Amino acid sequence: MELVGYDFPQLEIALDDYDFTGPVLDIGGGGEGVIGQLLGRDVIAIDQRMDELLETTDGHHKVMMDARRLGFEGQLFPTLTAFFSLMYLPKREDQIAVFMESQRVLEPGGSLHLWDVTQPEEPLEGSDYFVVYLRYGVRGKQRGTGYGMRWPGEKRDAAHYTALAEQVGLTCVRSDVLEHCFYLQFRK
Repeated sequence: MELVGYDFPQLEIALDDYDFTGPVLDIGGGGEGVIGQLLGRDVIAIDQRMDELLETTDGHHKVMMDARRLGFEGQLFPTLTAFFSLMYLPKREDQIAVFMESQRVLEPGGSLHLWDVTQPEEPLEGSDYFVVYLRYGVRGKQRGTGYGMRWPGEKRDAAHYTALAEQVGLTCVRSDVLEHCFYLQFRK
């Protein structure tokens, strides 16, 4: 049986519209490594898959690590990012664990920046998986990428992630709808 995919329309993101204070811990920062491309040496990109870390560009720090159990002590980071990475965590308890660890390593007053795609409860158009295509600018160069996976079987949207973040003591200070995606900023 052949799998059927759903392609979201391409989304353009202007990353210059966001303010980051380094050092930045980028959760799921392998693969395209968008945040690492943007901020260079100020970024520590973590990913639990070495092949994803090897795929990303050089210029920032790369560490193989599971975001559910961060290997950092104390409140170290003023900024954490999750650029289309939490969508790959299939279980709610895994997502909560990432928020708990994020809250633990964030400095007081620090921010977690999260971008993701709005995923409805039911798959769109009878599809088995989806792909969201992005166009973004880094240092004056336009680039493109895509992120895809099987539908999770539950609704995941800005309200979903905001509720998880609030459970661990983070406060949503910014929420932007980006067509079929969203951006959230949480503060400790």
